[in-house]
Amino acid sequence: MSEKKSYGFTTTILHNDRQKPIEHGSLHKPIHTSVTFGYNDARQLASVFQGKEPGFRYGRQGNPTISALEDKITQMEDGVSTLCFATGMGAIGAVFQALLRAGDHIVSSSFLFGNTNSLWQTAAGQGVEVAFADATDVANVEAALTPATRLVFVETIANPRTQVADLARIGRLCRERGILFVVDNTMTSPYLFRPKTVGAGLVVNALTKSIGGHGNALGGSLTDTGEYDWSAFPNIAANYKRNAPAQWGMAQLRAKALRDFGASLAPEAAHHIAVGAETLALRMERASANALAVGRMLEADARVAAVYYPGLASHPQHALASDLFKAYGSLLSFELKDGIDCFDYLNRLKLGISASNLGDTRTLVIPVSHTIFYEMGAERRASMGIAESLIRVSVGIEDTADLLDDFRSALD
Repeated sequence: MSEKKSYGFTTTILHNDRQKPIEHGSLHKPIHTSVTFGYNDARQLASVFQGKEPGFRYGRQGNPTISALEDKITQMEDGVSTLCFATGMGAIGAVFQALLRAGDHIVSSSFLFGNTNSLWQTAAGQGVEVAFADATDVANVEAALTPATRLVFVETIANPRTQVADLARIGRLCRERGILFVVDNTMTSPYLFRPKTVGAGLVVNALTKSIGGHGNALGGSLTDTGEYDWSAFPNIAANYKRNAPAQWGMAQLRAKALRDFGASLAPEAAHHIAVGAETLALRMERASANALAVGRMLEADARVAAVYYPGLASHPQHALASDLFKAYGSLLSFELKDGIDCFDYLNRLKLGISASNLGDTRTLVIPVSHTIFYEMGAERRASMGIAESLIRVSVGIEDTADLLDDFRSALD
């Protein structure tokens, strides 16, 4: 491997499938729809099931199309291995399902995607204690740790208020304490940031978002970066310790979260995501530049009460984001001044589409408190700083001038 030429991000992703033989010279890994795989030698089948040699067992635990996507994500994150799931929430749920037990404790950023917050409530109801901390300062995370803490979970840029976690210092803290550091990289993507650089042991990506990029396939992934010593993790079952400790975590995740829990990615979705991933860098550069332009325009308008985007100098973690990320991402949110109805404003937009996805090629907008964070309740929203008028924007790759005109005109 050390003798192989090193290529840039996009070149690597474009040609990654061809690093292994592909049927008939295809440039993309084909869609393999078979859910079962036959062997001429029954001993080889047994060897594959026992993990003694590579191979495919059953579609619930992967197939050639999904394996090719997993290799691609591993390359993106500079990791050692990746597992793909049916959705991003399936990937986060796999961490809970496969690695945690009743009596365990986790520390989570208090600034979370609404469904992740709901998942942690489910975990708490099943005996896993969850402590929420303001992850923009490592001191808050450290204060929340207990002897039973098994992992710390943060998002790189929080959805929807764009708080930036104190990633490098939290990573050092986790390394010193032997705690698994899990980072959701969805809002930045592997192009803008690699959590491995701050000591993350597991990296979550909602493949539905920027990596797939076109809103046509659901998917999620967990990447093992190789930064965590799995021999220090107390919840690994004896039957997953047959191989080297570096493989223990992913072996248990594949068995418990895919084989047992069945949150499996479909091969058709894997193919869509793999093709979309080829243009990730190009899309992220354009969308990030558009988001910065829209954010600056809105911040300068007297009819806008507040704008939240890490690329703005006014953002509390602007300096931190500048140190960590290649650009500031495509997500921003803003509040309108009193007297301007957020629904009326959204209905006046011509290009911004009222929809709930993120990381699409098209610009998507949503009134946060009334939709994706509604179930959470007013008290929890207030604790997260989510105003009733907050509008979340996932900025797309449209022409910048057209977006600026659309968001400005809707204020008139």
